[in-house]
Parts: sequence; structure tokens; C-alpha cells
Amino acid sequence: MPNARPRRAVVLSGGGARGAYEAGVLRFILDVLPGRNGITPDFEIVCGTSVGAIHACFLAATADEPEGRGQRLVEIWSRMRVHEIFKFTTRDFLRLPRRMLSVKRVAQQLREGQRPDRLYGLLDTEPLERLVLQSIPWQGIRRNVRTGRIDTVCVAATQVATGRAVVFCDSHRPELPPWASVSNIRMQRIRLSPLHALASAAIPLLFPSVRVGARYYVDGGLRLNTPLAPAVRLGADKILVIGLTHEAGPSVSEALAQERTAEFGNPMYLFGKVLNALMLSPIDADVSRLHFVNDIIETGLETFGEDFLDHLNEGLHAKGARPLKLIDDLVIRPSEDLGRLAAEVVRDDPELDFGAFLGLLRRATGAGTSTKEADLLSYLLFDATYARRLADLGFRDAESREEQLAAFFRDDG
Repeated sequence: MPNARPRRAVVLSGGGARGAYEAGVLRFILDVLPGRNGITPDFEIVCGTSVGAIHACFLAATADEPEGRGQRLVEIWSRMRVHEIFKFTTRDFLRLPRRMLSVKRVAQQLREGQRPDRLYGLLDTEPLERLVLQSIPWQGIRRNVRTGRIDTVCVAATQVATGRAVVFCDSHRPELPPWASVSNIRMQRIRLSPLHALASAAIPLLFPSVRVGARYYVDGGLRLNTPLAPAVRLGADKILVIGLTHEAGPSVSEALAQERTAEFGNPMYLFGKVLNALMLSPIDADVSRLHFVNDIIETGLETFGEDFLDHLNEGLHAKGARPLKLIDDLVIRPSEDLGRLAAEVVRDDPELDFGAFLGLLRRATGAGTSTKEADLLSYLLFDATYARRLADLGFRDAESREEQLAAFFRDDG
């Protein structure tokens, strides 16, 4: 039966240190928008990948708390120091050959049926894990899901063994819809814990893959960086998508194209551009698909009358397929190139402590110093200096969409 009010979803993207932008957008929505427009910015469905998964868990865990949630999220980012997050010393560098040799020992353990909690990663994730554990009141997720304040919270990860996207769902519903899972996305009902969020944020090679049960998982952004599909399949009527990539224009100036091509000899620069491409296309493709289905439904209603959608869904139901409906969407994404912003932060703050790992990366590649863009650093620069710039940009971008956001949260919007 249709709900009395629209079911709203928020979809939070992955993007490493770029996640501070999401915190800024959420600060405007949660802390400022209600007072200006007399609305309550509630989400029934919360979906996230990687850093967006951590934010999704925060939203679900604090859904019943008073104002100030957005500011709390920004303050978490404002306490970050990159040399503390990437705990990598000169001694760790000297131990790398021995750590590489230890891979053989881990392989032997796996063949013998032993299952270590983590598989090899270059960096020690203990500082980040501690931050995640301490910053989110995890028991709040179960409380808000049990009472129905949150319908479903989803965290996407990539299963190492199959390469398939697995969406961990903590849900108020007795069972998930039968059409929720598809061939390349499996939705798994589970009681969410910090382990699932850490698995979703486990950047391959840098961070160790995380064992959940008997299987290992890495960053969900590899397969489902912007988890729009779970929100659609869970029956959302309105979906707010917060992206972490600057929308590419129809063309790039010849001067900028030549400048970028000249830097392709730097593998880290090229890798950053590839990373941008991987994370940009899924948002555009998923939103375009949603608009395409909406256009079909609207054209069918205009052409065949108001009972068109009912007849269409009867046929889909007979085939065991999910029903279709019109879904409103609102996409907020950075108005500035975050790679350029990262390069500006590096140039403007010569005293910034990168720590041993990022310092070595910068010296080896010239990242953030020789060019006007630092795409790779924009994903790894977990530092307050960069985070505050991103959070301020996210706040301003959300404020510029205030009218649309207010309509999104009104039942008659």
C-alpha cells in the first residue's frame, strides 16, 4: 500500500578525504535548512559507500538526536591530521621488505583454514578505525531501525572472492523485497557494526581488506561508488544524491587539455585522473537511467491514460519483476574541481605535515607541487586544512540549492 508521505533516501558517495564535502552539505541540510523553512529533514533510507558509508552510519545512529548533527560531523573532520591518519614511519618503510615476505605466511594460513581479521595492506588503519569507533554512537543504529525512525540503512562493499558488490542492510522491514538483489549487486540483511563500515572504506592495497564472517571485503567504491540502485529497489520516492566529483563540462579547453597531457608522464597524476573517471561515470549513468524510466512512465501516462502504470506493473508482477514508479531526484555535487582545491591547499600551506607516507609520495611524484591539479592527493589528504575548505564548499553548494532542498523535504514538493 502507498505510504501517506513520500519515502526519502539519501545516497552518499565514496571518495576518501573528499568526504568532508558531504559533511558540509549535511551541515546545511540538518542544521540550517529546518530553521529557515520550517521543515524536518528526515531520511527513511540511508545508503553509503566508503567514506559515504561512515557518514550513512552516523546519520542512522543520530537520527533521533537534536540539532547540531551536521556541525558534529564537520568537527570530526576538523580534528583530522593526515600524519596521524596515515600512520607510517621511517621504520615502517624499512620493514616493507619483511612485510612483503610475510604475505607467504598469510597465504599458508589461509590454505590451512585460518582466517585472519585483516589481509595485507600498506598502511596501519588503527588510527582511522579508532576514529570511526569513537565518533559514531553505534548502538543508535539498532535503536533507530528497531523503532522505525530509519527504515533501512545500507553500506556497500566489494567482496574480494567474487568481485561483486554486496550491500549490507540493517532494516526495519520483516524482509527485503524479493527483487532487491540483481546479478551484480547482492543485498544482504544484517545487523550493522563498525566492521561493515570499515570494510566499505578499505582502499585496496593501502588499507587491509576486512573479514566479515568468513569472507573478505574491500572498498565498495570499486563496484558501487554511488549506491543509487539500493535506494531505488527499496522503494524510495525521493532520492538526494551527494556526489564527490565536479561535474565535467561538455568540453575542456585546448590549453587545459595540453597541460594535462604534458603531466601524464607522472603515473600518480595519471592515476588520479583515472580515479576521477571511475567515480564520475556511475553517478551520471545511474541518474540518467532513473530519468529515462521517469520519461517512459510520464510519456505512457500522457499517451495511454492514468491507468498505464497500473497495467504496466501488473505485467511486471506476473514476471516477478519489481514495480516501476516515478522517482524525484536531487543531485548536489562540487561546484569546484576538488583536485585543484587540493593543489591550492598544498601550495598555500607549506608547513602542512604530510607524514612519512604522503611526504614520500609527494617527493617521488611531485604531486600537488608541479601542477595546478592534485587529484590523487584530493582522495588521500585527510587533514583539517583541506577538510575545512571542502566542508565550506559543500555548505555553500547546498545553500545555493536551498529552494530545491526545501521542496524535497515537503510532502507536497
